[in-house]
Amino acid sequence: MELDTDVLVVIPAYNEADSVGEVVSQVLESAPKVHVLVVDDASIDATATLARKAGAEVITNVFNLGVGGAMRVGFRYAAAKGYRAMIQVDGDGQHDPQDLGRLLDPVEDRAEPMVVIGARFAGRGEYDAPRARRWAMRLLAWYLSRMTHVHLTDVTSGFRAHNRAAVELFARTYPADYLADTVESLVIAIEAGGAVTQVPVSMRTRTGGSPSQSRLRSTAYLTRVAFMLALAVFRRHSPRPDTTEALP
Repeated sequence: MELDTDVLVVIPAYNEADSVGEVVSQVLESAPKVHVLVVDDASIDATATLARKAGAEVITNVFNLGVGGAMRVGFRYAAAKGYRAMIQVDGDGQHDPQDLGRLLDPVEDRAEPMVVIGARFAGRGEYDAPRARRWAMRLLAWYLSRMTHVHLTDVTSGFRAHNRAAVELFARTYPADYLADTVESLVIAIEAGGAVTQVPVSMRTRTGGSPSQSRLRSTAYLTRVAFMLALAVFRRHSPRPDTTEALP
Protein backbone atom coordinates (compact mmCIF):
# COMPACT_ATOMS: atom_id res chain seq x y z
CA MET A 1 0.00 0.00 0.00
CA GLU A 2 1.28 3.47 -0.86
CA LEU A 3 1.68 6.46 1.43
CA ASP A 4 -1.06 8.49 -0.22
CA THR A 5 -3.86 10.86 0.76
CA ASP A 6 -6.00 7.94 1.95
CA VAL A 7 -3.52 7.19 4.75
CA LEU A 8 -3.83 8.87 8.16
CA VAL A 9 -0.93 9.13 10.59
CA VAL A 10 -2.16 9.47 14.18
CA ILE A 11 0.16 10.85 16.84
CA PRO A 12 -1.10 10.57 20.45
CA ALA A 13 0.62 13.27 22.49
CA TYR A 14 0.63 14.38 26.10
CA ASN A 15 2.89 17.31 26.99
CA GLU A 16 5.14 16.68 23.99
CA ALA A 17 5.79 20.34 23.10
CA ASP A 18 9.54 19.67 22.95
CA SER A 19 9.18 17.11 20.16
CA VAL A 20 5.73 16.95 18.53
CA GLY A 21 6.34 19.76 16.02
CA GLU A 22 9.50 18.08 14.75
CA VAL A 23 7.75 14.70 14.57
CA VAL A 24 4.92 16.14 12.47
CA SER A 25 7.41 17.91 10.18
CA GLN A 26 9.45 14.73 9.69
CA VAL A 27 6.33 12.68 8.94
CA LEU A 28 5.22 15.15 6.27
CA GLU A 29 8.74 15.34 4.87
CA SER A 30 8.94 11.54 4.58
CA ALA A 31 5.37 11.13 3.31
CA PRO A 32 4.09 14.46 1.90
CA LYS A 33 0.70 13.07 0.79
CA VAL A 34 -0.48 11.57 4.08
CA HIS A 35 -2.73 13.39 6.52
CA VAL A 36 -1.51 13.85 10.09
CA LEU A 37 -3.75 13.96 13.16
CA VAL A 38 -2.33 14.77 16.58
CA VAL A 39 -4.58 13.70 19.45
CA ASP A 40 -3.60 16.12 22.20
CA ASP A 41 -4.45 14.23 25.39
CA ALA A 42 -5.29 17.26 27.55
CA SER A 43 -1.73 18.59 27.53
CA ILE A 44 -0.94 21.59 29.71
CA ASP A 45 1.86 22.83 27.44
CA ALA A 46 1.98 24.04 23.81
CA THR A 47 1.61 20.58 22.25
CA ALA A 48 -1.56 21.47 20.29
CA THR A 49 -0.27 24.84 19.08
CA LEU A 50 3.06 23.48 17.84
CA ALA A 51 1.42 20.46 16.18
CA ARG A 52 -0.92 22.74 14.19
CA LYS A 53 1.96 25.03 13.27
CA ALA A 54 3.86 22.04 11.86
CA GLY A 55 0.92 21.07 9.63
CA ALA A 56 -1.15 18.59 11.63
CA GLU A 57 -4.84 18.62 12.38
CA VAL A 58 -5.38 18.51 16.14
CA ILE A 59 -8.08 17.07 18.35
CA THR A 60 -7.71 18.02 22.02
CA ASN A 61 -9.20 15.77 24.68
CA VAL A 62 -10.95 17.56 27.53
CA PHE A 63 -9.57 15.00 29.99
CA ASN A 64 -6.39 12.95 29.94
CA LEU A 65 -7.40 9.51 28.63
CA GLY A 66 -4.00 7.87 28.28
CA VAL A 67 -2.49 6.51 25.06
CA GLY A 68 -5.22 3.92 24.56
CA GLY A 69 -8.01 6.45 24.96
CA ALA A 70 -6.24 8.90 22.65
CA MET A 71 -5.79 6.20 20.03
CA ARG A 72 -9.48 5.31 20.21
CA VAL A 73 -10.20 8.94 19.29
CA GLY A 74 -7.81 8.54 16.36
CA PHE A 75 -9.44 5.32 15.17
CA ARG A 76 -12.90 6.87 15.34
CA TYR A 77 -11.71 9.87 13.35
CA ALA A 78 -10.10 7.62 10.72
CA ALA A 79 -13.23 5.46 10.45
CA ALA A 80 -15.53 8.47 10.15
CA LYS A 81 -13.35 10.00 7.41
CA GLY A 82 -13.03 6.72 5.49
CA TYR A 83 -9.25 6.40 5.48
CA ARG A 84 -7.90 3.29 3.80
CA ALA A 85 -5.14 2.81 6.39
CA MET A 86 -3.93 4.36 9.63
CA ILE A 87 -0.44 4.47 11.14
CA GLN A 88 0.29 5.16 14.79
CA VAL A 89 3.44 7.17 15.57
CA ASP A 90 4.58 8.30 19.02
CA GLY A 91 4.98 12.03 19.63
CA ASP A 92 8.30 11.77 21.46
CA GLY A 93 10.48 11.31 18.38
CA GLN A 94 11.51 7.70 19.02
CA HIS A 95 9.79 6.38 15.88
CA ASP A 96 11.62 7.15 12.64
CA PRO A 97 9.19 8.47 10.00
CA GLN A 98 11.50 7.09 7.31
CA ASP A 99 10.16 3.67 8.33
CA LEU A 100 6.55 4.61 7.45
CA GLY A 101 6.77 3.01 4.02
CA ARG A 102 8.34 -0.14 5.45
CA LEU A 103 5.51 -0.35 7.98
CA LEU A 104 2.69 0.23 5.49
CA ASP A 105 4.01 -1.96 2.67
CA PRO A 106 2.63 -5.29 4.01
CA VAL A 107 -0.81 -3.83 4.77
CA GLU A 108 -3.54 -5.32 2.61
CA ASP A 109 -6.93 -3.78 1.85
CA ARG A 110 -9.12 -6.76 2.71
CA ALA A 111 -12.23 -7.56 4.71
CA GLU A 112 -10.33 -8.92 7.73
CA PRO A 113 -8.44 -6.68 10.18
CA MET A 114 -4.68 -6.47 9.67
CA VAL A 115 -2.10 -4.97 12.02
CA VAL A 116 1.59 -4.53 11.15
CA ILE A 117 3.91 -3.91 14.11
CA GLY A 118 7.13 -1.94 13.84
CA ALA A 119 9.33 -4.27 15.89
CA ARG A 120 12.26 -3.01 17.95
CA PHE A 121 13.70 -6.47 18.60
CA ALA A 122 13.80 -7.82 15.04
CA GLY A 123 17.44 -7.29 14.12
CA ARG A 124 17.41 -3.65 12.95
CA GLY A 125 19.00 -1.20 15.34
CA GLU A 126 19.17 -1.62 19.10
CA TYR A 127 16.66 -0.87 21.84
CA ASP A 128 17.61 -0.93 25.50
CA ALA A 129 15.09 -2.08 28.11
CA PRO A 130 15.50 -3.13 31.75
CA ARG A 131 15.96 -6.86 32.22
CA ALA A 132 12.66 -7.44 34.07
CA ARG A 133 10.71 -5.44 31.50
CA ARG A 134 12.38 -7.25 28.61
CA TRP A 135 11.49 -10.59 30.22
CA ALA A 136 7.83 -9.61 30.48
CA MET A 137 7.85 -8.35 26.89
CA ARG A 138 9.33 -11.64 25.67
CA LEU A 139 6.66 -13.59 27.53
CA LEU A 140 3.92 -11.51 25.93
CA ALA A 141 5.53 -11.91 22.51
CA TRP A 142 5.72 -15.69 22.97
CA TYR A 143 2.04 -15.94 23.82
CA LEU A 144 0.90 -13.70 20.97
CA SER A 145 3.15 -15.61 18.57
CA ARG A 146 1.31 -18.79 19.51
CA MET A 147 -2.03 -17.10 18.90
CA THR A 148 -1.06 -15.59 15.55
CA HIS A 149 1.14 -18.44 14.27
CA VAL A 150 3.60 -15.66 13.34
CA HIS A 151 6.92 -15.06 15.09
CA LEU A 152 6.47 -11.76 16.95
CA THR A 153 9.18 -10.10 19.03
CA ASP A 154 7.70 -6.76 20.10
CA VAL A 155 3.97 -6.83 20.83
CA THR A 156 4.07 -3.67 22.99
CA SER A 157 5.42 -1.43 20.23
CA GLY A 158 3.25 1.60 19.52
CA PHE A 159 4.59 2.00 15.98
CA ARG A 160 1.87 0.27 13.92
CA ALA A 161 -0.06 0.27 10.68
CA HIS A 162 -3.70 -0.82 10.31
CA ASN A 163 -5.91 -1.52 7.32
CA ARG A 164 -9.44 -0.15 7.01
CA ALA A 165 -11.02 -3.22 8.62
CA ALA A 166 -8.75 -2.88 11.66
CA VAL A 167 -9.56 0.83 11.89
CA GLU A 168 -13.29 0.11 11.90
CA LEU A 169 -12.85 -2.68 14.46
CA PHE A 170 -10.74 -0.58 16.83
CA ALA A 171 -13.01 2.45 16.49
CA ARG A 172 -15.50 0.31 18.47
CA THR A 173 -13.27 -1.85 20.63
CA TYR A 174 -9.82 -0.34 21.19
CA PRO A 175 -8.81 -0.79 24.86
CA ALA A 176 -7.86 2.27 26.90
CA ASP A 177 -5.58 0.87 29.63
CA TYR A 178 -1.90 1.85 29.53
CA LEU A 179 0.23 -0.79 27.72
CA ALA A 180 -2.73 -3.19 27.74
CA ASP A 181 -3.93 -1.31 24.66
CA THR A 182 -1.01 -2.52 22.55
CA VAL A 183 -1.32 -6.14 23.68
CA GLU A 184 -5.07 -6.51 24.04
CA SER A 185 -5.70 -4.87 20.66
CA LEU A 186 -3.74 -7.68 19.00
CA VAL A 187 -5.90 -10.26 20.78
CA ILE A 188 -9.02 -8.40 19.62
CA ALA A 189 -7.77 -8.39 16.01
CA ILE A 190 -6.93 -12.09 16.11
CA GLU A 191 -10.25 -13.09 17.65
CA ALA A 192 -11.99 -11.08 14.91
CA GLY A 193 -10.32 -13.31 12.32
CA GLY A 194 -7.59 -10.80 11.52
CA ALA A 195 -3.87 -11.05 10.87
CA VAL A 196 -0.91 -9.66 12.79
CA THR A 197 2.62 -9.42 11.46
CA GLN A 198 5.73 -7.33 12.06
CA VAL A 199 8.56 -5.57 10.24
CA PRO A 200 11.90 -4.52 11.74
CA VAL A 201 12.32 -0.81 12.50
CA SER A 202 14.96 1.25 14.22
CA MET A 203 14.21 3.26 17.33
CA ARG A 204 15.67 6.65 18.20
CA THR A 205 16.36 8.39 21.49
CA ARG A 206 13.44 10.37 22.89
CA THR A 207 13.88 13.97 21.75
CA GLY A 208 11.88 15.64 24.50
CA GLY A 209 9.50 15.24 27.40
CA SER A 210 9.47 12.27 29.72
CA PRO A 211 7.81 8.82 29.64
CA SER A 212 4.21 8.72 30.86
CA GLN A 213 5.14 5.90 33.24
CA SER A 214 8.33 5.15 35.19
CA ARG A 215 10.33 2.06 34.27
CA LEU A 216 9.23 0.39 37.52
CA ARG A 217 5.53 1.06 36.90
CA SER A 218 5.66 0.00 33.27
CA THR A 219 7.49 -3.21 34.21
CA ALA A 220 4.87 -3.93 36.87
CA TYR A 221 2.13 -3.33 34.35
CA LEU A 222 3.72 -5.62 31.79
CA THR A 223 3.87 -8.32 34.45
CA ARG A 224 0.19 -7.74 35.22
CA VAL A 225 -0.70 -8.03 31.53
CA ALA A 226 1.32 -11.25 31.30
CA PHE A 227 -0.69 -12.63 34.24
CA MET A 228 -3.95 -11.65 32.55
CA LEU A 229 -2.88 -13.42 29.36
CA ALA A 230 -1.97 -16.51 31.38
CA LEU A 231 -5.52 -16.52 32.74
CA ALA A 232 -6.80 -16.18 29.19
CA VAL A 233 -4.79 -19.27 28.20
CA PHE A 234 -6.29 -21.18 31.14
CA ARG A 235 -9.82 -20.14 30.15
CA ARG A 236 -9.24 -21.13 26.54
CA HIS A 237 -8.17 -24.64 27.54
CA SER A 238 -10.69 -25.15 30.34
CA PRO A 239 -13.67 -27.43 29.57
CA ARG A 240 -16.82 -25.45 28.88
CA PRO A 241 -20.14 -26.39 30.51
CA ASP A 242 -22.57 -28.34 28.36
CA THR A 243 -25.38 -25.98 27.34
CA THR A 244 -26.98 -28.22 24.74
CA GLU A 245 -29.78 -29.46 27.03
CA ALA A 246 -33.08 -27.66 26.72
CA LEU A 247 -34.07 -25.39 29.56
CA PRO A 248 -36.98 -26.61 31.72
